Amino acid sequence: MRRAGCRCSDPDVRDAVLDLLLGGSCVACGRPGRAWCAGCRPPPGPARPAWPTPIPPGLVPPWTAADYDGAVRAALLAHKERRVAGLAPTLATLLAAAVQAAAPPPVLLVPIPSRPGVVRARGHDPLLTVVRAAARALPGATVAPLLRSRGGVRDQAGLTAAERSANLAGSLWCPTGRLRRWVGAPARVIVCDDVLTTGATAREAQRALSASGLVVEGIATVAATRRRWPAGRSGQEWTHVEGGLSSRPPVD
Repeated sequence: MRRAGCRCSDPDVRDAVLDLLLGGSCVACGRPGRAWCAGCRPPPGPARPAWPTPIPPGLVPPWTAADYDGAVRAALLAHKERRVAGLAPTLATLLAAAVQAAAPPPVLLVPIPSRPGVVRARGHDPLLTVVRAAARALPGATVAPLLRSRGGVRDQAGLTAAERSANLAGSLWCPTGRLRRWVGAPARVIVCDDVLTTGATAREAQRALSASGLVVEGIATVAATRRRWPAGRSGQEWTHVEGGLSSRPPVD
């Protein structure tokens, strides 16, 4: 009798099976077992505002669930570059917390796209995987990959905030056919990304969606890099207000 081969078409399930068969360890501490052990996973908690410094003009409120360092940085890189499937659920939980802080349901989650060549080289789209997993955990959330990336964008590593903004200007666009069902819909539009650094990418995504007739309510990310505040200022001075956290940027 001919043995039936594995015909699993779900890449997330296939990757999880490979992790199980090949063995694994925590990407942060190396402990054998789960890809992100209980001791290294960040505890669940509320998201916080993540205004970069300087703030790109017109940027809507950005929210994040973690700092981009330590175990969170290791997990994001391992999921992105090594396709460690077991990390996606926890990363999705962090992103979901940021989405909940950004706007109440219903929400339309628009992931920032990677360049097509990068997706092909990696063999998967890590951000889209995490956004879809986050949406499954959020009532009233829908994923809409509306944005497309144009060519000609330089690698962002090492660029200043001003250089990143100039590099990304006009780099994202929305195909008309994908927009028709969403323009005028009641869902609040949230741009999603894995990491917020200077805010240039998020601002370009906001520009492209706004130019297509969609109103962006906020930015939600898994993590954000720590940015220095001007002398004599700290993020704590403006984030804590009566009743919770403020989504307003710091003012002098």
